[in-house]
Amino acid sequence: MQEPKTDREVNGQRADGEGAALFERRKRQVTERYEALVARPNERIEPGNGIYDRYVNPVLTAEHAPPIWKYDFDPETNPYFSERLGVGGAFNPGAMYWNGRYVLVARVEGADRKSFFAVAESDRPTEGFRFRDRPILMPETEDPDVNVYDMRLVQHEDGWIYGLFCTERRDPAAAPSDLSSAVAQCGIARTRDLERWERLADLKTPSAQQRNVVLHPEFVDGKYAFYTRPQDGFIDAGSGGGIGWGLSDSIENAVIEREIIIEERAYHTVKEVKNGQGPAPIKTDKGWLHIAHGVRGTAAGLRYVLYAFLSDLREPWKVTHRPGGHLLAPEGIERVGDVSNVLFCNGATVNEDGDIHIYYASSDTRIHVAATSVERLLDYVLHTPEDPLRSHACVRQRLDLIERNLAYREAEQSGRA
Repeated sequence: MQEPKTDREVNGQRADGEGAALFERRKRQVTERYEALVARPNERIEPGNGIYDRYVNPVLTAEHAPPIWKYDFDPETNPYFSERLGVGGAFNPGAMYWNGRYVLVARVEGADRKSFFAVAESDRPTEGFRFRDRPILMPETEDPDVNVYDMRLVQHEDGWIYGLFCTERRDPAAAPSDLSSAVAQCGIARTRDLERWERLADLKTPSAQQRNVVLHPEFVDGKYAFYTRPQDGFIDAGSGGGIGWGLSDSIENAVIEREIIIEERAYHTVKEVKNGQGPAPIKTDKGWLHIAHGVRGTAAGLRYVLYAFLSDLREPWKVTHRPGGHLLAPEGIERVGDVSNVLFCNGATVNEDGDIHIYYASSDTRIHVAATSVERLLDYVLHTPEDPLRSHACVRQRLDLIERNLAYREAEQSGRA
């Protein structure tokens, strides 16, 4: 009877002969699958709703992480061509249209639950995104981050590209047994080439915690302007009333002395629990176009959707139009993932033709795209009525639309007769 081979004998055999063939076969399969995924075309979903067009496939997923991020390519140290550093998700990207290409700075989450930033780019806005070989090694401050995520990417008129992101650290006041209490603040970094990043001091505000901070792309009264989201706690907004606004003399050591709320939360709406600015607003001749997220509570937990509003061109802290309801909500597979029933957006692009691409994540797992234009999105925010905040008033609002449509239909039929 033949004795079973030891692991050492098996691994030794795999260094030559059939073991080497196994390594090469798996490497080839993994590489071919990755290349096919990156090259996969993406179809628009017809007919859409007239405001934007969704697409069939996500533009980035965990499977888009390059194999060199996950596998040891040395057959001596990885004879089975096994994953060594897994990737669980790619979501919540900052975005910019830069040098004729579409650039995403995605939040990539490793199997160890740590998030990091990585640049993916394509010459097509809805497909073909490929990560650069190396993720961003974000410099640390004197108080090192435990986790970083959800970068807003902003081309500022001062000439720098800024990345504002959430920096998370364990709450120093938490009891030793409490390993979930955390403090969130706004980290700030800048670059000129998306390769070399300079870390600046974290933003200081009057609020205990900050999330979803966004830099306005232009100076306001000669100062750096920020959209903030003041919070009492890591998860709960508490007394934080909505999307804030504040100014700082400096960006290198940014300090907001006074925050005002410019977009309030409201009872029994899509933004009753909390809301936050998404990407930096888009400048148009009618005002600043904003995409934000709103959160409400349900029996199944929190539900995140996207909504839009418009603010004044010269005084961007003054909101002029608030379309009622959500702009985008999770549908189908978008509702399923690590944190279900969530849409989140912190990145959108505008090209020279006025095409807007909204890059949104679903359920903290993958990244999708919705295509629209400045003209279409302006039509939406300018002509969609505001939420009247009561069921009776909402029905009257809908009846007004129905009556106009019935009258129009009758006029059309009379004209044909």
